[in-house]
Amino acid sequence: MDRSAGKRAGVCVVAVAVVAGVAGCQAGDGGTKDGAAESKVLSRGEAAEVLQAAFRKTAEAKSAKVRMTMSMPAGMQGMGDMVGAAGDGTLEMTGVQGWDPGVMDMTIKGFGLGADDPDVPSEARLIMVDDVMYADTGAGQAAGTDGKRWMKLDFRAMAEEVGSKELQKALTGSLENMNQDPAQQLALLLESPHLKHVGPQKVDGVRAQHYKGTLTFEEVLKGNKSLDFLSEEEREEFVANAEASGLRGYDTEVWVNEDDYPVKMVLGVKSDEGTADITTHYSDYGARAEVEAPPAEDTADLFEMLRDLGEGLSGIGADAGADV
Repeated sequence: MDRSAGKRAGVCVVAVAVVAGVAGCQAGDGGTKDGAAESKVLSRGEAAEVLQAAFRKTAEAKSAKVRMTMSMPAGMQGMGDMVGAAGDGTLEMTGVQGWDPGVMDMTIKGFGLGADDPDVPSEARLIMVDDVMYADTGAGQAAGTDGKRWMKLDFRAMAEEVGSKELQKALTGSLENMNQDPAQQLALLLESPHLKHVGPQKVDGVRAQHYKGTLTFEEVLKGNKSLDFLSEEEREEFVANAEASGLRGYDTEVWVNEDDYPVKMVLGVKSDEGTADITTHYSDYGARAEVEAPPAEDTADLFEMLRDLGEGLSGIGADAGADV
């Protein structure tokens, strides 16, 4: 395996994994008003009771099929730039997600994946199992990795050995975000002091009740367990930096069907550049998420590969950091 192929594959797989981590932070159609359905508008307390019931059922289901779309205005497309994107600022992910334990098998496309490099596929399959991410880097990349098209990215192993605290926290945080499930998002919405019941609507052909709330950045941090590794000082700095960058808050919405499962969630991330929308549709709750790691003979370990090249994670950090 040559040095340039290893570094290029490394930057590619880390970028895709970070994009998936951002998508795991949550946020399609906007829901169709169901004029035939009659329902009183619930008080905040009554709405909270419904969402608490949905939280319990969703946590117990442990898996669902997922269809997610993330779009962002031009001023917020730095993530697309990171992966060399020349796309329109839209990301799509479809597949299955499981929680307790956290697993996923997703196909991701958008943000111009492959637009600037014919060896990078226009869409990528991501598998996560046993806290390890695997990315299908495509046949073009496999030519430089002894024919192995799957790249293994063990966040926790990398975090233990990386020298940079900032990169260590970014890697660990991305893993925690990818492990987030819809029950955690419901718990976050329950933190909103502005939670309200909008009324009945149809989503994907099924009747559902629409709830929404707004959250400040501080409120999101308070309810986001994936950021518990931050110290109080680091958390304050994180909030200050986010606010200085123009991040203003979140609009959060959920549609809960008659079986008390969320069928759609929307997160609008508001900033000075506009609003980034993350819309996720859920179905088939409780269906077994049969996710398996790719065959070992078809898998290259990114960390070991870079270590063999004598670069460790600095081979990724130097290149990826230059593009962010």
